Amino acid sequence: MSEDFDEPLRRQLDAFLDEHRRMLAACLDGLTEEQARRRLVPSKTTLLGLVKHVTFVEKVWFDEAVTGRSRAEIGIPRTPDQSFVLKPGDTVASVREAYEKACDESRSATASLSLDDLLPGNRRGPLPLRWVYLHVLRELAQHCGHADILREQILAA
Repeated sequence: MSEDFDEPLRRQLDAFLDEHRRMLAACLDGLTEEQARRRLVPSKTTLLGLVKHVTFVEKVWFDEAVTGRSRAEIGIPRTPDQSFVLKPGDTVASVREAYEKACDESRSATASLSLDDLLPGNRRGPLPLRWVYLHVLRELAQHCGHADILREQILAA
């Protein structure tokens, strides 16, 4: 693919990722700690848990996949399900801060990479950054939808 095409595409993908990152962080705006932790579905999904999970997503795809470091080295759970689990000390402020830091680290980790660069640290084997961007964008979009529904239910109560 030509670099003339990839550069604008990269800017668009970065913009879409950042837009969804902002929307997920904003799902916690104005909520009490109790509201952010409220479970409205049988799964572990809460608004605070969603933001904690997408912090995990950032670290899996933009640390583990880029660097090849293990999840234990990074300090994240082994499985996606475990990433939703809230600890007693997790607060709206601390989870949001960790998420924003992870997003900043993701941007830094990929700044010098091209969309065709292969990321060596995925369990599936090397994947191009383009694939990772599209995968993360899809996941963030799904979680934004989950967050919208949960937030609407919480605010309607």
